[in-house]
Amino acid sequence: MNERLPFVGQGMRLPFLLLIICFTVWGVAANLTDPLVQVFSRIFSMSSLQASLVQFSYYGAYFLLALPAAFINRRFSYKTGMLTGLGLATIGAFLFYPASLMMTYGFFLAALFCLAGGLSILETSANPFVISLGPEATATRRLNLAQAFNPVGTNIGVLLSATLILPNLNPATDAERAAMAPAQLDAIRQNELAAVMGPYVALAFVLLSIWLAIALKRLPERTAKRRDAPAHNFNAALRRLLRNRHYAFGVVAQFFNVAAQTCTWTFTIQYVLGAIGGSEAEAGWVLQASLLVFLLARFVMVGLMTVIRPARLLCAMALLGTGLCLFAAGLPGLAGVWAVTGLSACLSLMFPTIYGIALEGLGEDTKFGAAGLVMAIAGGAVMPMVQAAMLDRFGPALSYLVPALCFAVVSAYALFDLTSERRHH
Repeated sequence: MNERLPFVGQGMRLPFLLLIICFTVWGVAANLTDPLVQVFSRIFSMSSLQASLVQFSYYGAYFLLALPAAFINRRFSYKTGMLTGLGLATIGAFLFYPASLMMTYGFFLAALFCLAGGLSILETSANPFVISLGPEATATRRLNLAQAFNPVGTNIGVLLSATLILPNLNPATDAERAAMAPAQLDAIRQNELAAVMGPYVALAFVLLSIWLAIALKRLPERTAKRRDAPAHNFNAALRRLLRNRHYAFGVVAQFFNVAAQTCTWTFTIQYVLGAIGGSEAEAGWVLQASLLVFLLARFVMVGLMTVIRPARLLCAMALLGTGLCLFAAGLPGLAGVWAVTGLSACLSLMFPTIYGIALEGLGEDTKFGAAGLVMAIAGGAVMPMVQAAMLDRFGPALSYLVPALCFAVVSAYALFDLTSERRHH
């Protein structure tokens, strides 16, 4: 790697800073959402399947809005895409206020879908925009640095949910709630939903502030539509992307990477309880520690990429992740808990690294290619269901064979990149 190449292009530092703030904010939003499955299950006395529509709405919005975001970016600019995403996310966060007054589950799902849809457009725009802000040789490292601030938001989101939402849930069971007078139950639900609403409305004001800062700042659009390709055809771009084995395999790898991340964190508490016992609150601290490991490892990986090729580092971490999953599955206990915690270090570099490698050399197809990589986030909705079925049948330890498979697919992609000779046009 040529160290004389600038990390960001001239005049790009402020845009890069604004993008870093965006990465942090959607990390907050995503991890405020994680506890809502349990929260709504308690508030509305629903089954886990009904409450899981929270994740379905979140990931569904990400999947459905990524491609429209690509059209916005291609027709206008990354800035337009970011403003559209921020605007939609702001509206979705504000909708939590009337949802708390209406006290209906469907209204909350609509607000969450709107919020996640905006974040999908924002992420589809921001990731390739970061790549465009400097030389291609430093693009993957630049994206890793920007993405390093996403887990900063992640930890803030976990902290906000732990301090502002979860402590305000009434401990009454479903049976006790069913025996309450309607007026008493409504009063309890009103207080609980107000606790849910507060952080989201505060987030809406933050999103609005970022929207204004980006709207009022003239951002350089280095990847504007070329004059010789004003009528870029989506079908032609799709065919080129599907024929590009390096990109297509990258989408598959991203699907399994997000699946590995979601599976690892979703079932950490169950693994800890099965391996060493204790309470859910104590096991929750292991999950918090995992997120801190993820945060610190992100910055370490950015530094390592100055001396190690990103694909080589990705391969090593994916293979290590596979090994840690197999160890945790075979030897549940305190050592297995440490192995599960260590998975977060392996995950830390994967999303931005796969993203940067898969988009390398796509040229005019980058904006549609970026949408495919964001749509691959659907892996976070599919594979946890597979692991949940494994957990119900064989227990939490053996269920970690599912993320082991996911890590193995990522390692295969890294090896493919290292051994293939790509020709960029």
